[in-house]
Amino acid sequence: MASRWSKAACVAAATASLVSVTACGGGSSEAGSASGEKVTVEFWGAAIGLDKSVALWNKSHPNVQVKYSQIPPGSSGGYSKMQNAVKAGNAPCLGQVGYDTMPTFVATGAVADVSEYANASKDQFVPWAWQMASVGEKVFGIPTDIGPMALYYRADLYKKFGITPPKTWDEFAAAAQKVHAASPTTHLAATPQDAYDMGALTWQAGGKWFGTANDQWQVTIDSAETQKVADYWQGLLDKKLAATEPPFDTSWFKGVQEGRILSLVGAVWAVPLISSNLPDLAGKWAVAPLPQWTAASSAAGNRGGSALAVLKGCKNPKEATEFAVWFNSNPESVTSLIQNTGIYPAAKSGMDLPAANQPSKYFGGQDIYQVFKAAAGNISTDWRWGPTMTQVQSDFKDELKKAAAGQGSMQQAVSTLQTNTVTTMTGQGLAVAK
Repeated sequence: MASRWSKAACVAAATASLVSVTACGGGSSEAGSASGEKVTVEFWGAAIGLDKSVALWNKSHPNVQVKYSQIPPGSSGGYSKMQNAVKAGNAPCLGQVGYDTMPTFVATGAVADVSEYANASKDQFVPWAWQMASVGEKVFGIPTDIGPMALYYRADLYKKFGITPPKTWDEFAAAAQKVHAASPTTHLAATPQDAYDMGALTWQAGGKWFGTANDQWQVTIDSAETQKVADYWQGLLDKKLAATEPPFDTSWFKGVQEGRILSLVGAVWAVPLISSNLPDLAGKWAVAPLPQWTAASSAAGNRGGSALAVLKGCKNPKEATEFAVWFNSNPESVTSLIQNTGIYPAAKSGMDLPAANQPSKYFGGQDIYQVFKAAAGNISTDWRWGPTMTQVQSDFKDELKKAAAGQGSMQQAVSTLQTNTVTTMTGQGLAVAK
């Protein structure tokens, strides 16, 4: 271990060893308001539709009002905005934080331990999602959703090209070859674009990127499983069988609209993004299980998932936590989140709601949530994210762009990311196993 520790490094080390962070010192959230006093809880979020659940709460809770502000997604500046606000002492009580970035917020001391207010609701949520919002026995937020993955596909164009939803990744490659042979400007899907794409596919392949043992971080990004995923997609890229437009960018939507991109390997939260941005394609989309590495498998990847984290300095942590629990478990709120945000609820009761058990007009009358429900039950629960995901995401995006431009390879990107991540972590004073 490093012999000299900053406060942030001390907190980060505690994250690695999953022990109490209180020994590192530092302030705690201020006490909640006096009984009966009206309270305003500020909440920053990035996902579409969160405001609708906030409005439901405010209508029925006049003494605790939530002020919601829409901010950019985390990787587009939202997380930096939250971190800077915490440092300046003017952060909101609540922030929408992805599970992948929660360890970073813990490591920098940007979140408050609300175990005393949260633990009574623990059994309402999927255990592994609860753990994603926690470190050891300390709870820093209430889980909102998970991100089971599937294959979104244009059913009309699959029929046109004479292909069916591939059940294995080998079949996926064969279908990509068939489509491209018939139309050289058409692609079955786009390549992975960032760390979260590659992480989700590695997750499905049975790999892990981070772990902890003996008070040290273990970094295994450059694993056989990640290299397997990288080699597969690089092979498609080399043969010009995969598109390179980032999903949900303007160029990607244009490619889909024009019938040049036929599928999306994506998570459940893509549902409202597709339907709201491509309304003219209603009835032409469908959803199938994610292709498998072997025909007998049913492994699922997870892309995303977030919690309502209580940020450091919150003056009303009790009320903030109570709202977060209600927001993520109340049937009316969760129904709204399913319909407007496209979440797969982390609340155990969420998938029993009517909104998650009915045909989708946009997806040709298919009950698409049944596909995601099956996938959710096949997600490995021992994946962990590391404490420097901002660096991991930035580095991987840069390296994958180089690979897409023919200036490197995905395999090289994986190896480079391993080196950069270990260097960044050790530079922050974290103990990393060799």
